[in-house]
Amino acid sequence: MASSKGGSGAAGRVLELEKMSLEQLKALKEQTDMEVNLLQDSLSNIRTATSRLENASTALHDLALYPQGKKMLVPLTASLYVPGTLDNANKVLVDVGTGYFIEKTMAEGKDYCERKINLLKSNFDQLVEVASKKKSLADEAGVVLQAKLKQLAASP
Repeated sequence: MASSKGGSGAAGRVLELEKMSLEQLKALKEQTDMEVNLLQDSLSNIRTATSRLENASTALHDLALYPQGKKMLVPLTASLYVPGTLDNANKVLVDVGTGYFIEKTMAEGKDYCERKINLLKSNFDQLVEVASKKKSLADEAGVVLQAKLKQLAASP
């Protein structure tokens, strides 16, 4: 992408963009728009994963309040539940991905959820920053591209 030879910050980047041909600007704009869309998809996925982990953490907290032998519905998927009986609320199975489950104590399960939530929130913040820079670059490329197209249309 653009380097910082033409100046500093956004002004230097605009100067470099103005030196590019129409084809280069179009390619840069398309590429950065595609990257922004991918980053937005990733942000959406992180939000979904964070929400699921927060729900799991809440469920662990609620589960600790139930007595042993309590009848309940156990979720197999988001929309499929089967009847079950609480055997031991101090032990939980934690889904660590790709179909693997690890038995943990209730405290370890809660800790696992909290650590994953913090990691996802950190990744979310970093992606927001990258997406905003990419969006800014795409917008600047679009402005320069429009200016060049107007110039071409106005010249005889």
